[in-house]
Amino acid sequence: MRLVIAIDGPAGAGKSTVAKILARRLGLRYLDTGAMYRALALKAQREGLGPEDGPETAVLAEGTRIDLLEGDPPRVILDGEDVTTLIRTPEIGELASALSAFPEVRACLVRQQQAVVAEGGVTLEGRDATTVLAPHADLKVFLTASLEERVRRRKAELDAKGLTVDYAELLRQVAERDHRDYTRETSPLQVAPDAVVVESFGIDPETVADRILDHLPRL
Repeated sequence: MRLVIAIDGPAGAGKSTVAKILARRLGLRYLDTGAMYRALALKAQREGLGPEDGPETAVLAEGTRIDLLEGDPPRVILDGEDVTTLIRTPEIGELASALSAFPEVRACLVRQQQAVVAEGGVTLEGRDATTVLAPHADLKVFLTASLEERVRRRKAELDAKGLTVDYAELLRQVAERDHRDYTRETSPLQVAPDAVVVESFGIDPETVADRILDHLPRL
């Protein structure tokens, strides 16, 4: 299928889970754009770079290979190393968010992501999936939930992985990430004019996917 479904929304809204469900149901490829930023952030951290080192990270990105492979969860390969688990820590998430605000960093990864989208047959999610990566997607979705609900979900996810994090600190981090996403100069998070807005609060991911698929007959 050449179908392209793009999902945007703030951190913790459930974009990744829903995008994977849609990919499975429709037989599409799943493109986790956030995992690519996290993988690059991990490499930057290993090189001693921090949240203010955008230009240096962009140079690093030019010589970096990131592959997304099928699996449950989907595997993330950084320069030949499987980093699927290593990139899912709060620390790497924070660094990835900070570095992604730099236009030169985004430009490097956007080129790779747009090449995948151009092939079609893909579901993708992120903060600029509907506006930059796939502006001509067959279906655009903005998935959202309240800040408190998103923090609750994120904490439950981290707790399940054995990662202890203070709720108040996590709330601060997610709120800070929201601010960066909505106010950054390049590709800020926004609702595309032709996007379907879906509220995920109190709804399980499978039902959210059902609601999104309800819009396919209109295409």
